[in-house]
Amino acid sequence: MPAGYKRTIRPRKIIHVDMDAFYASVEQRDNPELRGRPVVVGGKPESRGVVASASYEARRFGIRSAISSAKAYRLCPEVVFVSPDFQKYRRASQKIREIFHEVSELVEPLSLDEAYLDVTQNKLGEPLAGKLARRIKNRIREELNLTASAGVGPNKFLAKIASDLKKPDGLVIITPEMALDFIATLPVEKLWSVGPATAKKLQQLGIWTAGELRRADARMIEREMGKHGVFLHGLAHGVDEREVDPNQESRSCGSETTFERDILDVERLIDYVEELSGEVAGELRKMGRPGRTVTLKLRYKDFTTITRSKTIERFTDDAVLIARTAVKLLREHTEAGNIPARLIGISVSSLRNENEPEQLWLDLPEFS
Repeated sequence: MPAGYKRTIRPRKIIHVDMDAFYASVEQRDNPELRGRPVVVGGKPESRGVVASASYEARRFGIRSAISSAKAYRLCPEVVFVSPDFQKYRRASQKIREIFHEVSELVEPLSLDEAYLDVTQNKLGEPLAGKLARRIKNRIREELNLTASAGVGPNKFLAKIASDLKKPDGLVIITPEMALDFIATLPVEKLWSVGPATAKKLQQLGIWTAGELRRADARMIEREMGKHGVFLHGLAHGVDEREVDPNQESRSCGSETTFERDILDVERLIDYVEELSGEVAGELRKMGRPGRTVTLKLRYKDFTTITRSKTIERFTDDAVLIARTAVKLLREHTEAGNIPARLIGISVSSLRNENEPEQLWLDLPEFS
């Protein structure tokens, strides 16, 4: 481990649980006619809806979350579209969390269908995290007739990657001894917090895998990428000191991108606004927490950064409404079109708390 990295005093035992095609699986569980068929939870193809969840049968045709329902239909005309019932998904999620809390108090939900558990010290006194993960998976199957994939690792980064390796119904354990060899072959896109723009920047530095990042000079990485680069360099060495925080609750959800070349054309910026709004809307649906405040972020050529926000009347996770609000901010309250922009971002905050009442007809206009 390179000098300067904080060393964990004691290895932790982290489990990441990710439900398999959660919304679609709930619908297939509750409706026998849907079992074994390609199912999409989302808007109808003739509307401006998007895919919130796709069954594994649908995924074989290339259908995935966040694509338009119209595209999903083109990929598989036999797909069955089901309107979402988030109250039902929340009820299932609550039962799953009760199972988590029977094992540990240190549970950090990421969305309705995903959570971290720190089981270093656990209620069952079980020293093997893998046995606990298997117990959780079995309880979910027996009590809810749903499947989950789980990853076990010495930190959040490795546990989350492990949970995605053998979906559906998988269980992968990465021990501290396995960590460095496992990480070395990962493409940089698999590192936590690396999006397309960061991946491209690393690749421009000749870094395509975590192993190559590990071998890179730490000072050069910090010079080129700042504190984020230092964090990523640590991940490449298996270092992730983020704790499982049971009090963690997302206050906002956002996405941003840095352009390869500065952009002056407003219409091109609007294209990015619409793309980012779709990403944010999809994540809000996954979290089950629509929001009311839309924020546009712009960084200009001279690195001046501005943010402009608007709070709308109702909670939303509608990509069209988010984009429309952000475009209005772009046109009316920025220097877009006068000064080249090098970065643009969209975020939604003032998220609805899980205990607040839900009005589906307000929250999901594109699904009507």
